[in-house]
Amino acid sequence: MKNKTILFLSMLSFLIFSCENIETDKADDLAAPESVQAEEEFINPGIMTPEVLWRLGRLSDVQVSTDGSTLLFGISRYSIKGNKGNRDLYSMPITGGETLKLTDFAGGEYNAVWRPDGVKIGFLSAKSGSTQLWEMNADGSSKLEITNIEGGITGFKYSPDGTQILFTKEVKMDKTIHDLYPDLPEANAMIYDELMYRHWDHWSDENYSHVFVASYTDGKVGEANDLMIDERFSAPREPFNGIEDVNWSPDGTKVSISYKRLNGKDFAISTNSELYIYDIKAGTNYNLTKEGFDGYDDGAAWSPDGKMIVWHSMATAGFESDKNRIMIHSFESGETIDYSEGFDQSSSSFTFSDDSKTLYFISGIEATYQIYSMNLESKEITQITKGDHNYQSYALANGKIIGTKMSMKFPTEIYAVADDGTETQLTFTNKEILDNITPAEFDQRWVETTDGKKELVWVIYPPNFDKTKKYPALLYCQGGPQSAVSQFFSYRWNFQIMASNGYIVVAPNRRGLPTFGQEWNDQISGDYGGQNMDDYLSAIDALAKEPYVDENNLGAIGASYGGYSIYWLAGHHEGRFKALISHCGIYDLPSMYASTEETFFVHHDNDGAPWDSPKPKAYEEFNPANFIGNWDTPILVITGGNDFRIPYSQSMQAFNAAQLHDIPSRFLFFPEESHFVLQPQNSVLWQREFKGFLDKYLK
Repeated sequence: MKNKTILFLSMLSFLIFSCENIETDKADDLAAPESVQAEEEFINPGIMTPEVLWRLGRLSDVQVSTDGSTLLFGISRYSIKGNKGNRDLYSMPITGGETLKLTDFAGGEYNAVWRPDGVKIGFLSAKSGSTQLWEMNADGSSKLEITNIEGGITGFKYSPDGTQILFTKEVKMDKTIHDLYPDLPEANAMIYDELMYRHWDHWSDENYSHVFVASYTDGKVGEANDLMIDERFSAPREPFNGIEDVNWSPDGTKVSISYKRLNGKDFAISTNSELYIYDIKAGTNYNLTKEGFDGYDDGAAWSPDGKMIVWHSMATAGFESDKNRIMIHSFESGETIDYSEGFDQSSSSFTFSDDSKTLYFISGIEATYQIYSMNLESKEITQITKGDHNYQSYALANGKIIGTKMSMKFPTEIYAVADDGTETQLTFTNKEILDNITPAEFDQRWVETTDGKKELVWVIYPPNFDKTKKYPALLYCQGGPQSAVSQFFSYRWNFQIMASNGYIVVAPNRRGLPTFGQEWNDQISGDYGGQNMDDYLSAIDALAKEPYVDENNLGAIGASYGGYSIYWLAGHHEGRFKALISHCGIYDLPSMYASTEETFFVHHDNDGAPWDSPKPKAYEEFNPANFIGNWDTPILVITGGNDFRIPYSQSMQAFNAAQLHDIPSRFLFFPEESHFVLQPQNSVLWQREFKGFLDKYLK
């Protein structure tokens, strides 16, 4: 199961969807180019471009010191010329002000946390050749490598009293081809007898991620014990869960771990991760979610008094986008209660107040993500933050909430939030650049759908928008399929760049997207080519009536399920669009079923397998490949060679079919990219091809 360090670093850097005053000179220092960019001349064009986007520092993983006085966080910066990035650690007072750069290793540093005594900061670095735990003083001095564990580690946490440490590392559990055939040292092959032999962007190997616990005394780590010894499973759960799913109890006697104790076909067809409680001293463990919990169970957090544990739980087996409920287990009564009953929103990122009487969490509402609190006695829920933004994370400190927030206009920064929701911006990571950028403004529309409901549509306008002019427009089709078109600042599908290219972007929250109640979210399952496609057309038809939209030059774009949407619309748009772009889209549902890795996804959303009897209607009625005869619009098809969620053969089929039907078409293939285009130069190339294709047919 491939080295998770690489995967974690990739997701940390690239899946971040990714200001009251601090001292101006320090804000400028933080915004200034770091060494990874120093060799490049930078010219700010005044609007968002791919080059500007990759110039932005990406802030993440904010930690509050044990005394509540100091913030610790990382900033990643990238070089297009060098085609690489680097992540360094910073600190600053919790009230804002001067920032202090703590690390400057050649490689990135991550998983930084305060040691419980507040004297040291622990972090992970591969400076010595493998990823190990390092420590340094709070001012960044006296950096020292603490572990020397064979193969390196992928995550760690100190116990609350600082006398123990847990970490995750890869453990060899299966034989390799060279174990089986030692006389063939140059043989290069893989042999599998079961699913899942590949996942997301990597092939399974002989290794599994296990959780270890060791004693710890002032920088000295004792002999480690494998809590999962002889288990042929990985924790945390792949591919995107991390050390947040492994947590100490407040007294340091137990560890909670969320993962799937499943292999082979069972792993591929099930979402049933479980929450296990490991007793360190007794050497025992038990499954807290054994009965009646058939979906994902993740994100556990202990109450400070040790009497409760909370986690988010999905009820439906095989449905990865079910409502995330708030489940709280009382160790005193033995009861587990759904505290979100009647609350028609998903919840995550749980934190108890110091007195264990209030629960804080993040939840999505109407295409934004906000911070909430719940009185655990009355179960009363209060929305603390409001506005057009996404809160991604938060921590409690000195009566305030410290959170990271972004919007369609601005990348992630740190804010202090008072109980009444009042916000104070603490960091200004990209101030020097953004102060000289004219942003693409946006507004919110509610459009009537064909069945008489209302859908929220974000409309993003070109910089210096002039309503007396006409602009070509793009219908943005979201992936997921259950993933809100929220206030994300994406480093891939960036609305600021799209609008700055001279287009009005129409981004609907069509049927199937969360934050509008579970009924709206669930409707898309089994109905891929149905109501949600009508929702798309309702949105673009409504905006096409505006005098500033050039109704004769409309395009449609999308990735993943959004890419499926493009292929579907190609056969059903009735002349609306003059250009289409599909990135990593599903073209043929039957072959997708048998070639993707997480079978539960396609099985649930298509109401079964294509060989079932009777055959689910999706494979006939909603299969884009069945309507290739209706295609008549130029299309750009993009995909990556390491995309195992929607294998690149789907895109090849679409491009080949378009060519054979004499449709003007272009194929952009990235051999080393996955479902996402992550490398700086590949990303810039992607953006240039994206713009060039649209400009050719819509301008």
